[in-house]
Amino acid sequence: MIRKLTMLLLLLVTINSYAQEDAWVYFTDKPNESAALSNPISILTQKALDRKLHRGIALDSRDVPVHEPYIADLKMQTGITVMAKSKWFNAVHIRGTQADISALSSLAYVDSIDFANTNLSDLGSRVETVQDKMEVENESIVFTYGDTQNQVEMINADNLHFNDFTGEGVTIAVMDSGFPNVNTMSAFQRLRNNGNLLDGYDFVNRNADVYANAASSHGTRVLSTMAAYIQDEYVGTAPDASYYLFLTEDVGSENPVEESYWVEAAERADSLGVDMINTSLGYTEYDNANYNYTPAEMNGQTAFITKGASIAAEKGILVVVSAGNSGASSWQTVGAPADSPNVLSVGGVDANGNYVAFSSQGGAAQVGYQKPDVVARAGLAYVIDENNNITQNNGTSFSAPILCGGIASLWQSIPDVSPVEVMEFVRQSASQYTMPDDFLGYGIPDLALVRTLGTEDETIESFDFYPNPVENQLNFDLTSDTEFKVSLFNYLGQEVLSTKVSVTSNSINFEQLSSGVYIMKLLSVSQSRTLKIIKQ
Repeated sequence: MIRKLTMLLLLLVTINSYAQEDAWVYFTDKPNESAALSNPISILTQKALDRKLHRGIALDSRDVPVHEPYIADLKMQTGITVMAKSKWFNAVHIRGTQADISALSSLAYVDSIDFANTNLSDLGSRVETVQDKMEVENESIVFTYGDTQNQVEMINADNLHFNDFTGEGVTIAVMDSGFPNVNTMSAFQRLRNNGNLLDGYDFVNRNADVYANAASSHGTRVLSTMAAYIQDEYVGTAPDASYYLFLTEDVGSENPVEESYWVEAAERADSLGVDMINTSLGYTEYDNANYNYTPAEMNGQTAFITKGASIAAEKGILVVVSAGNSGASSWQTVGAPADSPNVLSVGGVDANGNYVAFSSQGGAAQVGYQKPDVVARAGLAYVIDENNNITQNNGTSFSAPILCGGIASLWQSIPDVSPVEVMEFVRQSASQYTMPDDFLGYGIPDLALVRTLGTEDETIESFDFYPNPVENQLNFDLTSDTEFKVSLFNYLGQEVLSTKVSVTSNSINFEQLSSGVYIMKLLSVSQSRTLKIIKQ
């Protein structure tokens, strides 16, 4: 009996000593930092440098890659597998036994070790160091994105996540063709555990079981880009948002009734108080050619679904729509409802930020407004299929929800901003806002830049202005004799107008300004006010 007990204890010790753990190893420095920063083209593309310059973002040590010799040496250490690396944190994610990982603390270039299992860190395996600007605060959320890193970082949604904005409190209605296994798959376990998978309805078959339709897993894949979470492997852009799932697409046929299903669902969403709609559906041609639209009818006023989407926007819902996949076909232009000027239409780029040929383009039918609005990753985007497998798919079906989730995380950080303002800020944050085209629209948004939005200051009393939105002339109603200096800034922080207003000179001409959202600052000797103005 004693011998059996001894053998059991030895077995337990052996099993425990070989258990694999995950940890982050933080390095002491980046030996090539000075050289890299003095020659930035060696570490960043010209496009990235131009974007930083355009945004007024200074280069710093986080732009410098992790020192590769450190990583190479770590790979030579006993029992250590390097899983990922982060230049922002000057760290690598590793896997090994607790003993092998703890042994790394003796290496001269290792600053600290942080086990994913916090119980191990409590046992003293962490190397304590002096806090510096690179250390993560306890309040921050640090995801290991795995396969989704590129599509999340492309729109800077990871910056929002790091600052604890993950879509919590924002409700999204997803209109699609089928959501098989969302109610059982482990990729959505976090969503279900948090009570964020709210409800659903199948408008095609008129029942509440949106998971039963196995004919299409398109909705499951779309939802995954926003809501799925697999630790260290996959993180959606809004993992903590809440979701309603509405099935509006009949995959067995193409018929305009699907537009009506969609509008019904939008009405249901409005009644439920949702904040956003994501739809990766588009309508152009039908089984019965008599029902077909023409490219000229993609004018924001013709298709039933487009008019319904515009109403949803009027009701205060931010509608995000995939631009379509007709860029390389004879149709070419965006479909309905992406043609609505009141929705945010999302085209597609590849992992390098380059236009993908299938992404639908803007066209002559969209008079006076830009389509697509912006772009996100659509080329070989990472999604999760109905069998819980991480895979890659092409399509603006995925660029739209990737961005939709990112905007949900953004909106959590600036909850008092209106849907119209959010859309305009997203456009203005994009990479080619000043030079849009029919391929990328305004370009790739920088959602972290949008967070720099100024808040309004209410220190001026007895003051009013109208109309807002303004088309031609902004009028001021001042009861004080004080003269105010007025400075108007676009969202890139550039001053576009400077003038003065008073009781006798109480208006500003906006005719020469481009449409968009502006920050207006009024200043007198003793008072000030900052507010937002929308130019139509």
